[in-house]
Amino acid sequence: MTVIGPDGQPRCGWATSAPEYIEYHDTEWGKEIRTDVGLFERMTLEGFQSGLSWITILRKRENFRTAFAEFDPEAIAKYDDADFQRLMADTGIVRNRLKINATIANARALLELDDGEFTELLWSFQPAKHKAPRTMADVPATTPESVAMSKSLKKKGFVFVGPTTAYALMQATGIVNDHLKTCIAR
Repeated sequence: MTVIGPDGQPRCGWATSAPEYIEYHDTEWGKEIRTDVGLFERMTLEGFQSGLSWITILRKRENFRTAFAEFDPEAIAKYDDADFQRLMADTGIVRNRLKINATIANARALLELDDGEFTELLWSFQPAKHKAPRTMADVPATTPESVAMSKSLKKKGFVFVGPTTAYALMQATGIVNDHLKTCIAR
């Protein structure tokens, strides 16, 4: 079920509790991203969100961009122990040892792929058919495609990208469109 936002427009139920959510929902969530860096950023942020509220990540996103060199995989792949310590001391981001290490490992895994291969890989899991959900209860946490994406990424050396994170990545980047059927962003 959609919720009417402060501007009188119907939006997905999760999208109206904070101004940051409204902005993100209306301008980014579910919009297609087809660049390696853009997809890497979203994969990283979805990984950092695991176990936390998405609003926490949205409010820290600019800090993440600064801390992680605008999500440039080449720069991140070169991070050493001093960079790790800098990140662990950065109160502007989520300071989680596993997630920081995963970001560095994933940058290195991405660089093992050919240019554009990461984008092609992720988009290869777009479902052939995806019915518009009517209610939030119709939106799954995982799908067969997100399970397959997770397995494929892990085979290529990526870490901290389980099926739930993979599905959130699919939603965030337009690989699937989970805006509710009556949502203005659909």
